[in-house]
Amino acid sequence: MNIQILYGTESGNTELLAMDLEENITEAGEHDVEFADLQEYEVSSLDSSKYYIFACSTHGEGELPYTAQEFYDQLVKQSPDLTDVYYAMFGLGDRFYEDTYSQGSEVLDSKLRELGATRVGEYGRHDASSLEVTPSDAALEWLPQALVAFSEVEEDVSAAS
Repeated sequence: MNIQILYGTESGNTELLAMDLEENITEAGEHDVEFADLQEYEVSSLDSSKYYIFACSTHGEGELPYTAQEFYDQLVKQSPDLTDVYYAMFGLGDRFYEDTYSQGSEVLDSKLRELGATRVGEYGRHDASSLEVTPSDAALEWLPQALVAFSEVEEDVSAAS
């Protein structure tokens, strides 16, 4: 299975999380995996041959982080058909800001679903108010269920062929 990890970050925490996810998946040796900053990834590269893990922080008053803004703008302008694209979402935020908690990832998630992509598995989140759990630890705890969800999709697609 090919997995592409795409991250949007403002301070770099989400990049570190993405690196940890990539390392964990690579060490297991079961999947091919790459990761990239959303600001360096073209929307036209999204395709059904990969499963995507999006990790996205929240900036300001619930906005996308700087590195995710251009990717989001491409989604809006190009409006691609993402019907056969499957992804998992992991958001970062701070529950102290109740009204905007994890909104950066939710904005991206909403646009992907609007364009036909399918989110699988549980929506992962890290709360910055939780000092006991790092973003990477929360994401690594969330990761196994996302990989299982991708495997189930792959089995369903194979059975339908």
